[in-house]
Amino acid sequence: MHATRKLWTWLAVICVLSFAVLGWVGTEIYLTAPPIPKQVVSAEGTVLFSEGQVQRGQESWLSAGGQQLGTVWGHGSYVAPDWSADWLHRESLALLEIWAQKESQTSFDQLGQGRQAELKARLKDEMRRNTYNSASDAIIVSAERAKAIQQVAQHYIALFGNDPSLEKLREQYAMNRGTLPDPKDLQALPAFFFWSAWAAATDRPGAADLSYTSNWPHEPLVDNTPTAGAGIWSVASIILMIAAIAGMIFYHSISKEEADPVPPKADPLFDLKPTPSMQATRKYFYVVIGLILAQVGMGVITAHYAVEGHSFFGFPLADILPFTVSRTIHTQFAVLWIATAWLATGLYIAPAISGHEPKFQKLGVNVLFYALLFIVVGSTAFGWLGSLQHKGNEFSFWIGNQGLEFTSMGRVWQILLFIGLLFWVTLLGRGLLPALKKPSESRGLIAMVFLAAMCIGAFYATSLTWGPHTHYSMIEYWRWWLVHLWVEGFFEVFATAVIALLFTRLGLIRAATANSAIILETIVFLFGGILGTLHHLYFTGTPTFVIAIGAMFSALEVVPLAMIGVEAFRNYQRSKAAPWVQAYKWSILCFIAVGFWNTVGAGLLGFSINTPIALYYMQGLNMTAAHGHAALFGVYGMLGIGLLLFCLRGLSDRAVWSDKLLQAMFWLLNIGLAMMVFMSLVPAGIYQAVASITKGMWYARSPEVIHSHFMETLVWMRVPGDIVFSIGVVCLAVFALRLLTGKKRTQTRLADIAYAKASNKA
Repeated sequence: MHATRKLWTWLAVICVLSFAVLGWVGTEIYLTAPPIPKQVVSAEGTVLFSEGQVQRGQESWLSAGGQQLGTVWGHGSYVAPDWSADWLHRESLALLEIWAQKESQTSFDQLGQGRQAELKARLKDEMRRNTYNSASDAIIVSAERAKAIQQVAQHYIALFGNDPSLEKLREQYAMNRGTLPDPKDLQALPAFFFWSAWAAATDRPGAADLSYTSNWPHEPLVDNTPTAGAGIWSVASIILMIAAIAGMIFYHSISKEEADPVPPKADPLFDLKPTPSMQATRKYFYVVIGLILAQVGMGVITAHYAVEGHSFFGFPLADILPFTVSRTIHTQFAVLWIATAWLATGLYIAPAISGHEPKFQKLGVNVLFYALLFIVVGSTAFGWLGSLQHKGNEFSFWIGNQGLEFTSMGRVWQILLFIGLLFWVTLLGRGLLPALKKPSESRGLIAMVFLAAMCIGAFYATSLTWGPHTHYSMIEYWRWWLVHLWVEGFFEVFATAVIALLFTRLGLIRAATANSAIILETIVFLFGGILGTLHHLYFTGTPTFVIAIGAMFSALEVVPLAMIGVEAFRNYQRSKAAPWVQAYKWSILCFIAVGFWNTVGAGLLGFSINTPIALYYMQGLNMTAAHGHAALFGVYGMLGIGLLLFCLRGLSDRAVWSDKLLQAMFWLLNIGLAMMVFMSLVPAGIYQAVASITKGMWYARSPEVIHSHFMETLVWMRVPGDIVFSIGVVCLAVFALRLLTGKKRTQTRLADIAYAKASNKA
């Protein structure tokens, strides 16, 4: 108990200090973020962009799809360009052409190499010189640059408008015509794109060759290249990671771990009778399966848009289901079904652990279910409606689609979901309270489950921290609090603690061992994970020390994965500990698959893009998608399915349980995911990375690369993996359906037997 108390103390200290640093970083980002000018004017006094247009342009882009329609500073989707990189390249070419025509009466391409080099040197000076005047709150540009800006602005007005000459380009970007029908939005959009590119190339005050985004994106024309810090901290993070892994292995080798206990002769949970509230959680799991089916369907459509931007095998599907909507549903449903599986597991196990069914608990579980269903259906429908009918900025932010990846639902739905999560924490606490009050070896585990649940409820409040006019750097700061800390942090701690608790209830691991192990694991995970959040923010208008802190601490996130193989092997041994454990075989194998994908998806693929120097060239390319698919489904998805199967085992008639369907599901999902990632996404990511390194980020995201024969072939190479994966999902759906129909058949058969017996007696 003394050792456990020490671990709890260390956990508290690490959390307090880490969040203090993370909060301090936030204040520094706020103070040093790229300034948003009231005006952009030429040296002759021509107003290019007026007060408020940068902010309105940001709102307009987000309402048009935002991070589902290309990226800004590398965050978002991958079919349309990164608009900051695209603007920077287009403006640079336009300015070179204006100079060449004015001074040499010929195009830039026709000039000799010496003259081209002279103009490129002048371009670097023009683009990198910071001309923001804090007194007038204006950016002042030369007359020639003003002309270049106006030319590029007209391109974007035509692209997001109805210009028929750009229809081919819209199709390549998977954009619909008339994306922004409001003329004021259309005029403001270029202001935001210009500002994002200006911040990416202009030197910070008092610095040379260092832009607000630490020289991201790679653009040779303006000498945007990696900073020395990006290289140094990348090397330092790798050294730290290797040293920490060595330390972890050494600690594990000298630590004496108790052997697993002798398993019980019979299933300890065989006679567990589900309480009314436990039975009420069954419908949650069927909704989870429905959301998985919808998410996979939207994923297939979204991937196909990378080849046919407006159509699905010739059918003009984008007229009713644009790319921005299908991708929003695909990413949003991924988070929703995984979270729902974990929330329902918490509600299921609470009475089972405490042996107590609180009054009105079933009513609370049912009310929460329909509330969550209302939020899912409502946010999806209004987001879809807002995108199709172009309802505008206010509608999009409040009840439509905010345009932010993984947290796209409108603010009203976010508030309702926050209230729902607090209600879930209350229900969970009511169920666990008797067990928390009662001294026991597993009380520490139960406390960890409840503390993680409280953090899940409380930290969703970070989705409410930004408003429609918040600086884009701060939106990204708070968004990653939600995506990284909420989804990848506290939900993972919650699920890991739940698994340890389930294993102790089955008698497969000792409660005291699990109690210490889960606290230690949480310490190790959060020590790197909390400040590791900053690796998402290297190039989003943040101070340079973000690169140092993010690189070093995110490298530590990989360290716990060094022992994943040992834990996976022990779990495999536990699955064979006694004959009755076979009843939970596929749940346990799902947990083992989590370990595999943690190593491959989060570890190998994650760290391949994690260091500043790697991410500099690969942010916003398909290597990110490869990491995202392998980690999100492979780790969190398989974890959710494993928990789902465990709960359904206790809620279902064991006579209708089909291991054959689960066997097919398990292998098809994992093989299909591996095919999808390694036959399509990884090769595409590597191909784009080469393009980014050699020519620049603008080129890696250009139609010339995205719609090259090689890249489109790789999109088609996803089809075999998608088919295998989809069949696995169908096997899960059929399995769940059989549980329902099999139960009804069993009940009918028992009723017939009872009736026959009664008739014979009569």
